[in-house]
Amino acid sequence: MVYIALLRGINVGGKNKIDMKLLKQMFEQVGMNDVVTYINTGNIIFSYKGPSKTELLRILEEAIHYDFGLHIKVVVRSVDDVRGIINAIPDTWKNDKDMKSDVMFLWDEIDDESVLMNLVIKPNIDTVKYVPGAILWSVDKKNVTKSGMSKIIGSKLYKQVTVRNVNTARKIYELMQAQNS
Repeated sequence: MVYIALLRGINVGGKNKIDMKLLKQMFEQVGMNDVVTYINTGNIIFSYKGPSKTELLRILEEAIHYDFGLHIKVVVRSVDDVRGIINAIPDTWKNDKDMKSDVMFLWDEIDDESVLMNLVIKPNIDTVKYVPGAILWSVDKKNVTKSGMSKIIGSKLYKQVTVRNVNTARKIYELMQAQNS
C-alpha cells in the first residue's frame, strides 16, 4: 500500500530541523519502501506492507524521536484516503496571488465532521468543507485578514492538524499515484 506521512511543524521558522535525506534514510531503516520526500516540510511518500496504521504511526514517531530527538506528530494517509480528499477539492481552488486554499489534515482522534463546530467560519468570506481526513478551507487573498482561518492558529484544534496548501496536496497525490501504478 502507498502512504503519505505528513510531519507537523518541521523545518518551519528554523525550528525542528530535519534533513530530508536523513529522514528518507530513517524511513528505509524502519522498513518503508520506495521512499520519496517532497519539499522540505515533511511530506514522505512510501510503500508499506505491515500491521495496522496505528502500529505504523508508532514506528514512525518513535524512529523520529530516536534519530532526531524530536517529538513530532505524524499523520499517515493511504493513497485512497488522499484520493478522497483531492476529489473533494473544487477544481477552481488554487493557492496563488488571488486565492488561499489549504488542506488541514486531521489527527485520527478528531477526524469527524463535528470538528467544524470548533471553527470560526465567516460565511460570506470563507468556504470550508469537511471531508474524511481533512478540513478544506479557501478564501480570497483580499479577505484573508477578515477570514476565520487566522483564528485557528494557537487553538487546541490547530495542534491537531497539519496544513498543506492545495497545490502541495495535489502534487503529493500525483506522486502517490505514480508510485501506486
